[in-house]
Amino acid sequence: MPTNEKEINNVLFDQLSIVERLDKAQKRGEYEQESESIRKEIERKLYQKPPLVNE
Repeated sequence: MPTNEKEINNVLFDQLSIVERLDKAQKRGEYEQESESIRKEIERKLYQKPPLVNE
């Protein structure tokens, strides 16, 4: 969960970038391929292990 305004803005910019990529792909007729590519990128981010923190 984002904890400050900068993190929230980063999340929103990422979402906006995804929408822009999908719009461009739709105009080229490559929506399905781009959609699958974005899905894989998101899944990699979701399932990565968080960094270990030394305490």
